[in-house]
Amino acid sequence: MAAPRSFVMLETQTLAEHKPQLGEFGFAGDDHVVPYEVAPLDVRGRTVQLGPMLDAILSRHNYPEPVARLLAEACVLTVLLGTSLKFEGKFILQTRTDGPVDMLVADFTTPQALRAYARFDADRLQALIAAGETSQQTLLGNGVLALTIDQGAHTQRYQGIVQLDGTSLEDAARTYFRQSEQIPTDIKMSVAKLVTPGPAGAREQWRAGGILAQFLPQAPERMRIPDISGGDGDDRELTDHPADNSWQELLALLGTIEPTELIDPTVGAERLLYRLFHEHGVRVFRSVPVDDQCSCSREKIHGILQGFSAEEIKDSTEEGGIHVACEFCSTQYDFDPAEFAAE
Repeated sequence: MAAPRSFVMLETQTLAEHKPQLGEFGFAGDDHVVPYEVAPLDVRGRTVQLGPMLDAILSRHNYPEPVARLLAEACVLTVLLGTSLKFEGKFILQTRTDGPVDMLVADFTTPQALRAYARFDADRLQALIAAGETSQQTLLGNGVLALTIDQGAHTQRYQGIVQLDGTSLEDAARTYFRQSEQIPTDIKMSVAKLVTPGPAGAREQWRAGGILAQFLPQAPERMRIPDISGGDGDDRELTDHPADNSWQELLALLGTIEPTELIDPTVGAERLLYRLFHEHGVRVFRSVPVDDQCSCSREKIHGILQGFSAEEIKDSTEEGGIHVACEFCSTQYDFDPAEFAAE
């Protein structure tokens, strides 16, 4: 991991001891994931504010607002988890449910490319909007959340699956870490529209933010504390060590976060981390940029069409051409069926 910024934790001083002014250092800004560490609590995590990049993804599709909010949370969760990969590969989040928003897909390709899209039933969605029933649980319904790590060819995919049975994406993520990773983890996410003035009048822009924290103790006594499920040791061993409420303290601190703080561009990742953890000393590391970047290309789609039979090429032809639109970035590729006549 890259060397930490000295303004947050000096070699021998924490923020609580050094008391620097926030103007002493720069900020990561929008569309950058900021890793951090709170050593006294044995906590590590990441936080992010998504701005122009997220607005570009959502505006491109012109989703109804409830769908856009869901996909924005999926994007936040994906970049918080995907930027932790230490190898070339992909992190893919996908939901499949029986609700009106029956599919969300967001995938992150290392080191920084994100793309995402949603599929929904317009009629069912409109009925729920008219009835004022647009909670995540209602929109998603029942199904599964799949989190997949793909390291590419010649490797086996790792996939964790969590049931979505009336739960939010935030709650499903906590369940995933509790069941699959067995790492005490908490996550907070927020989505909103920011209204900004401009020459042509006010403009709405999508923003979203999130923070993830994980308890990763090195000391044996902290690995066995009784308030952490899945810890090592038995009850007898727990009595050999003093009580340690570090994880509960972390949860209490995260509980003080207002949703607006996660998306407010005047707060920023570093200011939020300082507010939360300055009494303990918080260390931030080099931020990871995230770009709106699709992996589709004319060459890739041409290669897929080359595998079609003559009958499939004929069935795919409309008005004298083959027209393929990428579901992620909405780019349309047009092909002449004659290109594949000899294939």
